[in-house]
Amino acid sequence: MTTHRPWWRPDGFYVYAVLYLTFIYLPVLFLPLFSFNDSKYIAFPIKGFTLQWYGEMINNPSMLNALGNSVKIGLVVAILSTTFGLLAAKAITRYRLPGRGPIVGFIMIPLVIPEIILGISLLILISLANIPLSLLTVGFAHLLLCIPFSMLVLVSRMEGFDRSMEEAGLDLGENAWMTFWRVTFPIVLPGIVASLLLTFTISFDEFVLAFFLSSIEPTLPVYIWSSLRFPSKLPATLALGATIFLLSFAIVTFAEWVRRRGLRIESTPSI
Repeated sequence: MTTHRPWWRPDGFYVYAVLYLTFIYLPVLFLPLFSFNDSKYIAFPIKGFTLQWYGEMINNPSMLNALGNSVKIGLVVAILSTTFGLLAAKAITRYRLPGRGPIVGFIMIPLVIPEIILGISLLILISLANIPLSLLTVGFAHLLLCIPFSMLVLVSRMEGFDRSMEEAGLDLGENAWMTFWRVTFPIVLPGIVASLLLTFTISFDEFVLAFFLSSIEPTLPVYIWSSLRFPSKLPATLALGATIFLLSFAIVTFAEWVRRRGLRIESTPSI
């Protein structure tokens, strides 16, 4: 017979989880707190409550332009990385490729290389090729970084459903493309949505590669970093940082919810 531990006597796992979440999120929560502070200086006690800094954030053309750059890059990178990740995931899970292990390891290299090393390497390569720095070079670097994340999400999704469903489609006379579109795509759609949201967030928040490879058109993280040198721009930057944090948290949470919901639907037996 199992016994339930009283809520006032949590086990070690729950204590660890609470301490971990406190360590991660408590410092970040000071960002939205000071974004409402009626003072240009970060100090306690807080002077008062104001929405002035959010108004300055909205009425700042340079900030909005940087926001637009990050959104454009993020959308393009999310679509391309998810497309390439889906093709790679299908090839890995459905075909016996010679040298599969080294190929997968090579694709995953950007996950283990420090971004500063990757940024310097790409900057040297782009300089040797006489390619001007622009949003295009930033997007290429972000694509290199996001494809492994997309591939990991989609490989787990592709391996999570019965392959006999695809074989049944082929046996009924459908070609490979129509089988993928009518059978495989609806099943892996939650993973595709999760990949799109995750890679967009990674690209939107990425700083190091954008810092090395951007030119006169900064992305939003680069703009925020440059604004921190000017005390007068700090409050609006705090407001922007708080907004980005909340939106990023919501997007990643929604992506994980979509992925888990797809797994639950697939595991539910049909009647």
